[in-house]
Amino acid sequence: MSTDHTADPRRPWAAAPILLGPNQPAHRPYLGGAGIAAFRGTPWTGADPHTPEDFVGSTTSVHGSATVGLTVLEPGLTLKEAVAADPEGFLGPDHVAAYGADPMLLVKLLDTGERLFVHLHPSDDFAVAHLDERRGKTEAWAIVAVAEGVDAYAAVGFTREVSTEEATAWFDGQDVDGMLAAMHRVPLTVGSTLLVPAGVPHAIGPGITLVELQQPTDLSILLEHQGYGDLTVEDATLGLDLSTALGALDRRRWDPRDVEALAVGPRPVRPSTVQLFPSAADRFFRAERIAVAGVVPLDAAYGIVIVLDGALRITHREGALDVTAGDTVLVPFGIGPVELDGSGTIIRAMPPAP
Repeated sequence: MSTDHTADPRRPWAAAPILLGPNQPAHRPYLGGAGIAAFRGTPWTGADPHTPEDFVGSTTSVHGSATVGLTVLEPGLTLKEAVAADPEGFLGPDHVAAYGADPMLLVKLLDTGERLFVHLHPSDDFAVAHLDERRGKTEAWAIVAVAEGVDAYAAVGFTREVSTEEATAWFDGQDVDGMLAAMHRVPLTVGSTLLVPAGVPHAIGPGITLVELQQPTDLSILLEHQGYGDLTVEDATLGLDLSTALGALDRRRWDPRDVEALAVGPRPVRPSTVQLFPSAADRFFRAERIAVAGVVPLDAAYGIVIVLDGALRITHREGALDVTAGDTVLVPFGIGPVELDGSGTIIRAMPPAP
């Protein structure tokens, strides 16, 4: 973007779609990044093999930092600052009336270069009570690529009731085999989706690239931390004592049918359009997969568009933007209704309805 002027959050950033480049925080604790490069169609140098997350259209920083993870629109100006300066332009008046100048959404591209550690995310109530945060983190995944020869899976929820004493012993001894043996194994393929409520223990197998929608925080409690860089016990527990941290863990037995409900198939909502996640996700975020063949109109809404395949034009009242597979685009409410024209498939990620 142009850099020949002083960054000004009052400029009409919400007047056109914003094409978003990669935004991958460095030195994350697990391996990944090649799958994101392949999805975006960009070279993978492997210079930092610990860049497994691409924060797309982000007003959320990584835990412990005020700036890392924020989307930068131009030097000296973050998306967070631009939204704060024009919340109705970006988010719409109904959203602002309900939630203020907070998009209520974080979208990531995520690539598991190795099995992701067994962990969980705190609930809203836990985050307020113990972490001085307004919200916790429920998340959901849409699988977009699986490496050749990989038996892709996630481990989600316990198959039996787990006592606090057993969870404590697992953590203290870093008994990963014990943790995984007590969890449901969910097979994943391209097109699979999975909702992961706050508190539910989970891990993701290696070789998977996915689009993740989540509440806009970077809060994780790690049951497993050994062997992942220089993670400490304090990192794993978010600085809490272990007893308190384990209070965020959903230790219940999850019935197989309940786990299946987290992976329920997409719900048709309009011609060529499905909602990707179960209705239980709607109060946290929404995601539509839209198959475009010709012209598809979309209502005015704040959203992050991820182009899965094909070539499309996003037309709005002030102009048009051409996009292809691997592109990510922020579509502000203020540009009004848009049309998708061409042939391809997108995911349209949106906040909860006001």
